[in-house]
Amino acid sequence: MVVTSNGKYEWAKEMKEFDETKAGVKGLVDAGISKIPQFFVHPPESLATPSKTTKNVQLELPTIDFEGVQTGGARRKEVVEEIRKAAGIWGFFRIVNHGVPLHIMDAMLEAVKRFHEQPVEEKKLLYSADSSQRVKFNSNGPLREYDSACWRDILTCVFHDDQLDPEAIPLTCRKEVQEYVKCMIQMREIMAELLSEALGLSSDHLSSIECMKSEALACLYYPICPEPEKTLGTDKHSDTTFLTLLMQDTIGGLQILHDDQWVDVPPVRGALIANIGDLMQIISNDKFISVEHRVLAQPVGPRISVACFFTPSLRAGAKPFAPIKEILSVENPALYREFLFREYCQYYKTKGQDVTSALPHFRIERILP
Repeated sequence: MVVTSNGKYEWAKEMKEFDETKAGVKGLVDAGISKIPQFFVHPPESLATPSKTTKNVQLELPTIDFEGVQTGGARRKEVVEEIRKAAGIWGFFRIVNHGVPLHIMDAMLEAVKRFHEQPVEEKKLLYSADSSQRVKFNSNGPLREYDSACWRDILTCVFHDDQLDPEAIPLTCRKEVQEYVKCMIQMREIMAELLSEALGLSSDHLSSIECMKSEALACLYYPICPEPEKTLGTDKHSDTTFLTLLMQDTIGGLQILHDDQWVDVPPVRGALIANIGDLMQIISNDKFISVEHRVLAQPVGPRISVACFFTPSLRAGAKPFAPIKEILSVENPALYREFLFREYCQYYKTKGQDVTSALPHFRIERILP
């Protein structure tokens, strides 16, 4: 801990010293630390579990089998109904038989591990906190002074309108990232159809408004933590996306907040986890829900996961979003105002850890008669 002569903790100095190493959290672990730096320590209220929590509760997430969904007919209707219920009640669901080859999933997880475990000299070339940089490596440092950092490193690759110069992707994982993103784009198209139908819309509705035409691939590395009870791998939040598809390795840690309980979402080999983002909750007018979730720091590891966040195309991002008119009525009026995608993201960022969701800020206040 960096302190002044009068004993005051110097958050900014300690954070700056860590940042200048460009080695990430893994660099701390490699240095053999036994105590985590102070700026990684989360306040007790962030680490505490809600009063109803039962230790080691495992949530039975809805598992949706996509086998036969492309053939249409009764099978497709069955899957659409399962998605409608899961997205409206849980906000999270597991997908099996989704068509993404297991060898591509395994190769992607191995490539993420390989990137993060290469020499610091190689990784530091990409180290940046610049949000405009489409390929970057960093450690999820806090946005504001005295917010807490999370115990993870991250390689981010942003595809605008499904495009990213392959040369910008690190060579150590370039082939795997390209193959995996192709699969995610195919999954996106299927999910867009099924979610549209689950809202009672034509199957091409979500694709036509290009709300999920861009992807941000987060390649996450959660190193072993010497004091996991003091920090978090990822703080409580809901996603500022329309949809997220997550792949986990065999080490758990993901939890979702359900009925005021933190419950584990155990990994299942070969499965993907879909979760509804804030923006999908808004345009669905609360027919689908975005759920807060977090990742625990752990005394084992590393944990590897890959999250694919779906956001609007550049064209759609310049236009306002609002609840879809086709699902509104006198009995079901719009619950949210119009907003621009960048406006939503900016509000979320400026509030830092003071807000876990920006949904209330965009909700229309209605005066009851």
